Amino acid sequence: MAILELPGWAALAPALLLAGTALALFIIDSIQPHSSDRGILAGTATVGSLASLTVAVWFLLAGVGQPGLEGLGVIELFDGQFVVDQMALFFMIIVAVVTALISVASYDYMDGHAYQAEYYSLVMLAATGMALMAAANSLVTIFIALELASLPSYALVAILKDNRGSVEAGLKYFLIGALSSAIMIYGISLIYGTTGVMQLDSIALELEALVDDGAEFGGLLGLGLVMLIGGFAFKTASVPFHFWAPEAYEGAPAPISAFLSSASKAAGFVIAFRVFTTAFPIDVTNELIGVDWTIAFIILAVVTMTVGNFAAATQNNVKRMLAYSSIGHAGYALIGLAGLSVDGGEPVMGAAMMHLLVYGFMNTGAFLFVALAEHWGVGRTFEDYNGLGKRAPVACFALAIFMFSLAGIPPLGGFWSKYFLFFGALEAGLLVVAAALVINSALSLYYYTRLVKAVWIDEPLTQRDALAQPTGLYAAIVVAAVMTVVLLPGFGPVVDAALEAATIVVA
Repeated sequence: MAILELPGWAALAPALLLAGTALALFIIDSIQPHSSDRGILAGTATVGSLASLTVAVWFLLAGVGQPGLEGLGVIELFDGQFVVDQMALFFMIIVAVVTALISVASYDYMDGHAYQAEYYSLVMLAATGMALMAAANSLVTIFIALELASLPSYALVAILKDNRGSVEAGLKYFLIGALSSAIMIYGISLIYGTTGVMQLDSIALELEALVDDGAEFGGLLGLGLVMLIGGFAFKTASVPFHFWAPEAYEGAPAPISAFLSSASKAAGFVIAFRVFTTAFPIDVTNELIGVDWTIAFIILAVVTMTVGNFAAATQNNVKRMLAYSSIGHAGYALIGLAGLSVDGGEPVMGAAMMHLLVYGFMNTGAFLFVALAEHWGVGRTFEDYNGLGKRAPVACFALAIFMFSLAGIPPLGGFWSKYFLFFGALEAGLLVVAAALVINSALSLYYYTRLVKAVWIDEPLTQRDALAQPTGLYAAIVVAAVMTVVLLPGFGPVVDAALEAATIVVA
C-alpha cells in the first residue's frame, strides 16, 4: 500500500523516469562532450526504460486506475489535464518495453556513428512524449505530448548525416509531419470553437448541452472531427496519411524504424482511443453532425489493412516490406475504434490493445533483425538474406518466430490477438471488417514466409564468412522472440488487463 503515500504527481512516474533519463544523458554529454562510451550511454537509456517499465507494471498490479478500490482508482492530475488509468499504464508499458529493446540493440548498431549521446537523448525524449500521450486528457496536452514525441523522431530519422537516404527520409518525414500537425491543430481549434472547452470529458458535456439546446454546429464539429482523424491517421501510419512510413522507415536507422513502427504507433492509437471514447459519445455526436463517425474508422480499417498488405506483397526490399506490413497492422488495430459503433464494443477495443502489445515485441524484433543484417553488411533485398540461417541460426530462428507471429500463425501471440480481433468484429456485426482481416492475414503469410524461405531454404548468392554475434542486438532479438512466445501461456492476464482498461474508458 506504499503507493497510496506517494504524491499525486508521482502517478506520472513512468513518463517522468523517461524524461529524467534524457536529462541524465544530457548531463553525461555535457561532462564528456566528445565521449563515445557506448556502454554508459546505452546502459543509462536501458536502465531508465526498465525503471519506467517496472513502475508502470507496479502501478497496474497495485490497482491504479481500477475504480472501486479504496484509495486507488483513476488519478487525475493538473485539474484533469492528465489522467492515469489502466489504459494509460497499459500503453506506458508498451512504450517502455520497446524503448528498452531499442536502447539495448543500439549499443552495437551505433558503434562508430557520431552523435551517440544525442541519439539516446532523443530516443528518451520521444519516449517521454509517447508516455505522456497515453495519459493526456485534454486536446492541448495531447497536442503538446504529440509534438514532444514527433520532433525528436524527425531528428532520429535523419541522424545518419553521412547517409543521403537518412537525411532525405528525415526531411520528408518532417514536412509531412508539419502538415499533419497543422491539420490537427486546426481541427482542435474548430472543436474548441464549437464547445469552448479543451478537456475531453468537458467536451462530451458541452456536446450534450448543444443537443439539448438544439444548437446547429454540426458542420463545424464534423470538419473538426475529420481533421482530428487525419492527425491520428498520420501518427498511426493509416491511409491516406501512410505514405511517409516506407520512406522514413527505409532511410532511418533500423532500431529507429522499430521504435517508430511500434511505440509511436501504439501512442497514436492510445490518444485516438481516449479522444473518441471520452470526448465524442456516439449518440450525441451523431445527432449533431448527422453521420456516425465510426463509419470513418470502419472504412479506414479495411482500406489501411488492404493497402498495407498488398503493397508489402509487391516489395523486394525487406525494410520496405516491413514498413508496409506495419501499415497493414495499423488497419488491424483500427478495428478497435470501428467496433465502438455498437453497444458492448469494449471487447473489440480491448483486442486492439492486446494486438498492439504483442505487435510491440514481434515487430520490434523483426526490425532489429534488419538492424543485425545491416550490421553484418547484408544487402536490403530478399535475395541478400538467402542462406543466413546456416550462418546465424539463433537470430534466424527468432526471425521465423516474428514472421509467423505477424502473419497470425498459431500458437504464437500474433494469432491470439488477431483471434480476439476477429471474433470481436463478428460480435460487433462488422462482417466486412472481419472478412478483410482474414483475407489480409492470409495474404500476409505470402510475404512473411518468403523472408523465412530466403534465410532458411534458398542458397546464398555469394559465400559468406562467419558472421559476428553482437551482444546487444542478439540480446534484444532473443528477448523479443522469447516474449512473443511466452505471451501465449501468459495471454490470460494480458486479456484481462486490456478488457478491463477498455471497459473503464468506454464506460
